[in-house]
Amino acid sequence: MTNEKARDLRAKILKGIKLSYSRLLVSKQKEDGELVFSQNGKIVTVKAKELSNL
Repeated sequence: MTNEKARDLRAKILKGIKLSYSRLLVSKQKEDGELVFSQNGKIVTVKAKELSNL
């Protein structure tokens, strides 16, 4: 795989991840849900409405 193809693939993957996260956030905000993250090895829950959409 050439460097150009690898960069294109990486860009597409990152775009897909951002789109997926955005859709998840909107969905959780509609149902007043929470998202769970790991921060410094500890589990943290955050209300979706506290997060801004990308």
